[in-house]
Amino acid sequence: MKVLYTGSFDPITVGHLDIINRISNKFDEVVVTVFNNLEKKYWFTIEERCEMVRNATSHLHNVKVDSTEGLVVEYCEKNGINIIVRGLRAVSDYEYELSISSINKHLNKNLETIFLVASAEYSFLSSSMVKDVAEHGGAFEDLVPENVANEIHKKLGRK
Repeated sequence: MKVLYTGSFDPITVGHLDIINRISNKFDEVVVTVFNNLEKKYWFTIEERCEMVRNATSHLHNVKVDSTEGLVVEYCEKNGINIIVRGLRAVSDYEYELSISSINKHLNKNLETIFLVASAEYSFLSSSMVKDVAEHGGAFEDLVPENVANEIHKKLGRK
């Protein structure tokens, strides 16, 4: 069975990677799709984000990385995907993700969303927090895969 795990991944964190590792053990194929959210300002281009995700997931042979713009529902329809996996860190995530899941279900009755609770050690972690800590000189390296930490240092003109 093929599933979709989607996000903007600006940048991918160890929390994202934990979810990807866990679902790759449960499903035949995991399509990690990097989407652009028009409301967000990105540090990295969609190509850079895809490459960081590819590098971080290269040890997982059933994970494919892709990118697209537009509706998740349309992407799923074009690629024969009927299940979306979303990670939840807190109740506020659930409320947001439930509304997205509901509109997706409205647009495609065959599409299901599975919510996976973040591992406790990553329940606080977000890409925004990583960028904020990095911009202010804090230690962020253990919050992202090594390849991503290197890219953040380059982006900030460090190391």
